[in-house]
Amino acid sequence: MLDAAAAPAWDAFVRATPQASFFHLSPWARVIREAFGHPTHYAYAEQDGAIVGVLPLARMRTRLFGDSLASTPFCVYGGTAAATPEAAAALEAHALGLQKRLGAPCLEFRRLEAADPGWQERPPLYYTFRKPIVLSGDDARDLQRNIPRKQRAEVRKAIERFRLTSVSDGDTDRLHRIYAESVRNLGSPVFPRRYFRLLAEAFPGAHDVTTVLHEGRPVAAVLNFHFRDQVLPYYGGGTRAARDLSANDFMYWEVMRRAGRERGATLFDFGRSKAGTGAFAFKRNWGFEPEPLHYCYRLAPGARIPDNNPNNPKYRLFIAAWKRLPLPVANLLGPPLVRGLG
Repeated sequence: MLDAAAAPAWDAFVRATPQASFFHLSPWARVIREAFGHPTHYAYAEQDGAIVGVLPLARMRTRLFGDSLASTPFCVYGGTAAATPEAAAALEAHALGLQKRLGAPCLEFRRLEAADPGWQERPPLYYTFRKPIVLSGDDARDLQRNIPRKQRAEVRKAIERFRLTSVSDGDTDRLHRIYAESVRNLGSPVFPRRYFRLLAEAFPGAHDVTTVLHEGRPVAAVLNFHFRDQVLPYYGGGTRAARDLSANDFMYWEVMRRAGRERGATLFDFGRSKAGTGAFAFKRNWGFEPEPLHYCYRLAPGARIPDNNPNNPKYRLFIAAWKRLPLPVANLLGPPLVRGLG
């Protein structure tokens, strides 16, 4: 199992292994434990003293949302990342044994490329959105190369008409204030502020916060991760004023522009969205083609694939009621709930 001594070798393997993702990095284990109280089980395979495979796992068990062993909650991608088929098989066998020992009814791997053979796959629900960043240094030309016509017009309107500006820093508290309002308006519980602070501490130099300002007031913000040649805008939102100001379109252009020019990023990973949601449509309108994510399962007898998502009709009344909560109340009630919704 992963410990502090093995963490540098774990992360070196992840960075060098194409099938591994930012979400396989070892600091996620501490973040998940300390932010949400979930036990983590990070396992690796060795050969001749070298790590040849990794598997990040965490168990989410809550009264409201059930019990699952997942790779990895609160992350887009997961599952085994291995240099050899033997290492992958050994880690999968370890996961199945751990599921049995813990008595977890559900084991979940979150795959990008394909479901694991022999596993039950969820019907299509989550999609990811990725495309190359092509920058030359000329703003007008780069807008045309990277963004469809309608979205280019929104970005120009944000700049020329509304005079929006952006800053890039590490202010996760300012981000959280904006994000909390945004998710309340969508009817979703908010993550605790501590979670964003822990992410910033866990990934120094590999994160930043892009904040959009209108007349000096923050109206939208997003937490971005940087991994290899990729930028991953991950947790973002806007105030009620943001939509009329075209702030979200401007914000994501600023993320793309800054990441490409300042960090040399060549891939924009827009993260996952559920089919049929506004976020899904927004990303398609930006010219991204949805790629289905393959969330696959091993289930104990009688267990079912979890269905804890806003598209589930049983949450409709809850979502409608949550949108009407005063923001301080939503911020108080949200963190205990969201820990089971990873």
